[in-house]
Amino acid sequence: MDYTATRARVEHYFDRTATRTWERLTSDAPVSGIRATVRAGRDRMRETMLAQLPADLRGLRVLDAGCGTGAMAVDLARRGAEVVAVDISPQLISIARARAPERLKITFHAGDMLDERWGAFDHMLAMDSMIYYSEADLAHMLGRAAGRVSGKVVFTLAPRTPALMAMWRVGKLFPRSDRSPVMIPHSPSRVAQALRHAGVSGRLSEVERVKSGFYISSALVFEGGVECS
Repeated sequence: MDYTATRARVEHYFDRTATRTWERLTSDAPVSGIRATVRAGRDRMRETMLAQLPADLRGLRVLDAGCGTGAMAVDLARRGAEVVAVDISPQLISIARARAPERLKITFHAGDMLDERWGAFDHMLAMDSMIYYSEADLAHMLGRAAGRVSGKVVFTLAPRTPALMAMWRVGKLFPRSDRSPVMIPHSPSRVAQALRHAGVSGRLSEVERVKSGFYISSALVFEGGVECS
């Protein structure tokens, strides 16, 4: 499945199947014990990703790629950034727009998070919005971003652990219908290899792995223009 087909499946899931679930998960509303661990893990991951950028973002333009219900966009804007927040799901964009304080500099768009229409940026953050794509697609996506992001691309991937790989292989045996799109585990070294194969220059590094109950994700930083590592 290529980038366009995967993107379409993600759009269908978040806009038609999971909107209410994500609205509740990303709010202060009570949730089940399992979802509480996911919420805690996502909160910690958001803090980890924000820590990769300067505390003062005044005068900088930042892309929140796959903004969901807008928590990251709000945090970036509170640091002074001019934020462009994009999500494939118009429903999630509506929730994000309604939640964001009016005084903050955030522009919300529904569409492809890497569309050239959004312009150029100093930094880009993509939390759990690139986890469904293959290594080749990731290289394609980071290559597209490299031409328009002068600083850091901070993003998350599911780590390639034995447990996650086993779950992934079993999951591929069953029809998925309207369930979540397939999350693909990755290792930084294999993604870096895919970048080199695609001719995309840049430095890729893993920052931190966050595990909280059923939530497990790795934060990575890509900086274009230097040799991949």
